[in-house]
Amino acid sequence: MKIRLHREGKASLIITFIVTVVVTGLAFFLLKNTSFIWVAYIITVGMLVLAAIMVNFFRNPLRTIEIDEDVIYAPCDGKVVVIEQILENEYFNQKMVQVSIFMSPFNVHVNRNPITGIIKFSKYYKGKYLMAWNPKSSTENERTYVVAEGKNITVGYKQIAGGLARRIVNYVKVGDSVFQGREFGFIKLGSRMDIILPLNAKVVVKLNDVAVGGKTVIAKIKS
Repeated sequence: MKIRLHREGKASLIITFIVTVVVTGLAFFLLKNTSFIWVAYIITVGMLVLAAIMVNFFRNPLRTIEIDEDVIYAPCDGKVVVIEQILENEYFNQKMVQVSIFMSPFNVHVNRNPITGIIKFSKYYKGKYLMAWNPKSSTENERTYVVAEGKNITVGYKQIAGGLARRIVNYVKVGDSVFQGREFGFIKLGSRMDIILPLNAKVVVKLNDVAVGGKTVIAKIKS
């Protein structure tokens, strides 16, 4: 099966390849005539495992998205770790429902639009690097908050940096038209995404459910 890699991984993968070649080459050069040649083989295996992890992290699987204006799709892959009512005071200024998805380093880290609509709000916040499962990460960590207004619903979604994630990439700006399931950003290494929904949205996922970006229905829009 052909592996598609995300463009955000280009520099990281090139550096990983160069480091792998240099380190393994030096290991064999320095140890080839010694009784420690076995160490060079261990180093080689370790570097190849690291390279495989990097390739796995930046994979970008091709997904067929079924457009449905009556549902909100998961904006990323990962585990549902929070479903709760909150008082949102950054854009909506009212009670909303928050669904949070934790992405481990082994998840696909492509971020996808949960609905089709127009971007009404997009703001980057500097902040801390608390671990992504910390409840305070939603409001205190480095993050980008986007709000999209669709035909039947307005949804907010946050890309949140974690203890390892130190680079949030967001491709959309206010006024852009976005389409359900299309890519809008990427987060490097483990991280979290919050989906902010109105109270009349019917959440259909449960805690610890595994979500797939652009495929798993997070909530349905009540008529």
